[in-house]
Amino acid sequence: MLTVIGEALIDVVNKPHQPLQAHPGGSPMNVAVGVSRLGHDAEFIGRFGRDEHGQMIVAHLKDSGVKIPISADDKKTSVAQANIGESGAAEYEFDIDWSLESAQDELAYATRHSTAVHVGSIGAMLEPGASSVVQTVKDAAETALISYDPNCRPTIIPDSSQARAWAESVVPHTDLIKASDEDLLWLYPNRSIEETAQAWLEKGASLVVVTRGEMGVYAINSSMAPSGVEIPAFRVEVADTVGAGDSLMAALIAYLLDRDIEGAAAAEKLAALSVDELKKMLTYATTAAGITVSRAGANPPSREELEEVLSQG
Repeated sequence: MLTVIGEALIDVVNKPHQPLQAHPGGSPMNVAVGVSRLGHDAEFIGRFGRDEHGQMIVAHLKDSGVKIPISADDKKTSVAQANIGESGAAEYEFDIDWSLESAQDELAYATRHSTAVHVGSIGAMLEPGASSVVQTVKDAAETALISYDPNCRPTIIPDSSQARAWAESVVPHTDLIKASDEDLLWLYPNRSIEETAQAWLEKGASLVVVTRGEMGVYAINSSMAPSGVEIPAFRVEVADTVGAGDSLMAALIAYLLDRDIEGAAAAEKLAALSVDELKKMLTYATTAAGITVSRAGANPPSREELEEVLSQG
């Protein structure tokens, strides 16, 4: 079982010359959906209201086969407005309410029973919920594959030093980290992305994957440091970039779960991945992200869709 902990929200997508569209989203929730569609059991622990937006989130999770151990509350569901430019890139404005005060029993259960735990984004940096997320990671680190995507949101956490402190509280307990080059350069403006990836390995991570837009993906694990590997981006006609990084994150996790890289042995197995195996993993993940950006909203592929595209070379 993969447990994903973090925010769920509604993406209100504003595209030039088109009416507003509302899609369920939130980086951690997108990862839960992506992993489930790729054939693995996933549950989502977050928060959402009983309003219309919350009902959309529940329906979306259930339609994708994600288990929901938590109940809706009386507060309004969080919203992100995604303003899409002419290039398809998204900029976000948020109205977020983030806490996990009513989910402590579910978090404790996940700590004891999950073989993989994913956290990140707003959920791992915004109080009061972030403290619960970090504590859960610490509690689960000895028995589960821990994955983390900082997915920084300067409009929510404008102080980069504060965001950096939160990230560095998670990194030492994490096996797999996926981050964008924008994340790393905002958190650490005075060093290269390669230097930050190396520093996070030295803090305890086993594998760091960095997305770089059209430049493709860079990755490094502790056995191949200080060198790393690179693969190009998957080329498609872009509808928008909403959910691209989350789809890539989900595919990385699914690839590992396919190979039983989970539980207490995950860190050692990740550190030992060969260059060839790492390239296969990155190809799998970038292809999933490419499928997602080829269509509107955070709509990650199913296993069948992804395997069909991969079979075409």
